[in-house]
Amino acid sequence: MKGSLSFFLISLVALLLGACRGGGLGKSFYKETCPEAEDIVQKIIWKNVALNSTLPAKFLRMHFHDCFVRGCDASILIDSTASNSAEKDSIPNQTVGGFDVIEEVKTELEKKCPGIVSCADIVALAARDSVSFQFEKPLWEVLTGRRDGRISLVSEANSQIPAPSFNFSRLKQSFASKGLTVHDLVVLSGGHTIGVGHCNFFSRRLYNFTGKGDADPSLDSTYAAFLRTKCRSLADNTTIVEMDPGSGMYFDNNYHKILRQNKGMFQSDAALLTDNGASNIVDELLDPAKFFTEFAQSMERMGAVGVLTGTSGEIRKKCNVVN
Repeated sequence: MKGSLSFFLISLVALLLGACRGGGLGKSFYKETCPEAEDIVQKIIWKNVALNSTLPAKFLRMHFHDCFVRGCDASILIDSTASNSAEKDSIPNQTVGGFDVIEEVKTELEKKCPGIVSCADIVALAARDSVSFQFEKPLWEVLTGRRDGRISLVSEANSQIPAPSFNFSRLKQSFASKGLTVHDLVVLSGGHTIGVGHCNFFSRRLYNFTGKGDADPSLDSTYAAFLRTKCRSLADNTTIVEMDPGSGMYFDNNYHKILRQNKGMFQSDAALLTDNGASNIVDELLDPAKFFTEFAQSMERMGAVGVLTGTSGEIRKKCNVVN
């Protein structure tokens, strides 16, 4: 009886540890099958980021959008066909970029280790490595072992990726549906410290917030006036503006600082201050050390959402088409 109980407890602990590590993901997954895999990804990503400083924001967004639809399975990379409209062509993904660099990484890995490294792992590593470029060291750990999905539907991306117009309740619900907490929501929103926003995703806050030609009263008036100099009308769907004014190319905790000043660009940013618990977390993240620690942990949790492991899914030969 004691032996059976001990075996049960050991098995339970192993199961819990496996769940905590991301449901089948692990460190150095390719150590035996493709030992240079992560070095190859980093080398190509860093080379491209050195030439194009907008890539970190693009890869971070790509990873986020991928994980929120069918889990982190690289379904965002699949091209549409005559019979299927894929995630890539959804409204929230029309401004995602960097697909060519992902394919460059995949091509090199296929030369080195054919059929071994998944596109899903490449996306997760690219997000980490691109953001980490400016620091010359990894900002968070990426457990690997993801496999690639075979299904990509534009309708799922349109309905499941959190919109910049969401209020707090909808944001909380969206993250909870992926097993992520309010804490993860506030922390991961800090990714808006790099990159740009398109006018059409926030100009209603400037010109027609309640449908009466008014501005969002929660938006700092000076910042609103500045945004109106960039976005001239509601019809502007081409102009882009830094999400983190003056610091939009540097990954730091400045997002939470400007958020506290009511200078969050999107309605979904401002929404974080409408809930006491979320607002308290914003205050905690004003400490840079706290932000970097928490961001790393939340990225690891997000990177484990709905992953395919073991024999599920496939390892795509090319990231933009299923085998």
